Amino acid sequence: MNSEKEAQIPVTLLTGFLGSGKTTLLKRLLNQPGMADTAVIVNEFGEIGLDHLLVERGDENVVLLDSGCLCCTIANSLGETLSDLWFRRVRGELPAFRRIVIETTGLADPAPILHTLMTDKFVTRHYVIDGIVATVDGINGLEQLNTHAEAVKQAAVADRLLITKTDVAPRQHLDALAARLAVLNPGARLREIAQGRVAAQDIIDIGLFDRTAEPAQTLRWLRDEAHAAAAGHEGSRGHDVNRHDDRIRAYCTYFDFAVSWAGYAAWTTAMRRYPGDKLLRIKGLMRLGDRALPYVVQAVQHVFGEPIRIENWPGNDPRARLVFITHDLDRAIVAESIDVLREAQ
Repeated sequence: MNSEKEAQIPVTLLTGFLGSGKTTLLKRLLNQPGMADTAVIVNEFGEIGLDHLLVERGDENVVLLDSGCLCCTIANSLGETLSDLWFRRVRGELPAFRRIVIETTGLADPAPILHTLMTDKFVTRHYVIDGIVATVDGINGLEQLNTHAEAVKQAAVADRLLITKTDVAPRQHLDALAARLAVLNPGARLREIAQGRVAAQDIIDIGLFDRTAEPAQTLRWLRDEAHAAAAGHEGSRGHDVNRHDDRIRAYCTYFDFAVSWAGYAAWTTAMRRYPGDKLLRIKGLMRLGDRALPYVVQAVQHVFGEPIRIENWPGNDPRARLVFITHDLDRAIVAESIDVLREAQ
């Protein structure tokens, strides 16, 4: 096993629309002992309001927090910032952080950040995506989903959804929002929180950065059973033209054949022909080449990450399975993409 791969640092992407509670959540998290070895990347220090946590400003881009965490701003690009942090960590100029949290702006499309984490050669060598966490405003979330496409995309690609402000939002409103999110992204774990209170273990270590992860962890990451169950309820969606998520669909498909590397290349090429906004996210497991055990595959829009070899099939089920989160892409198109895999063998 590649020792460099073993040393990869997990990255959590924290996203959510304006006013949804990311700042409050992050301040609470950084005060937890389990987050003391974390480096946080934000767009501006002023946006996150961490003044009460600051000990000293190391330079114009990095500060040390009282909790032991680091906080830094994006200097030029995310790739350059991650590279700078890595080298300063190696040289002993910064504490040896063991994870990264990237906090996006409220209007940010998470896709470009994920593209960097999946395609930048230096970044993929030293860092790996652990999970995507999205905060959703318990009071204004329904309206934001109705009127802002960014809010829909943030929620649709998330692995964890946190409904915030539950201490002040009406119960009926929260239930309606939870039901809406369950249709939009059936595979995401959903939690209700108040005043940013959530245990760090509920939103970190949710991915497959450990190649020897237990099968149960793989199942938690993939959540294919949730997507498969949701497929039978597509008819319950409304057709309000003001709803940006009306055309978001989550599909899950299974197959039991091995995929050659040539077949995998042909499939990724075929999927890249679709515009990025139609293919929001893919994640799943495949048997590639002559290997009996699975590879993790994932994509965001038209960008595919390098397949990651893991050591166990989850749930003693050696079938390949793929989860697709799409926008205005018919299930028949998804089925045709599996035919590409089959025919290329």
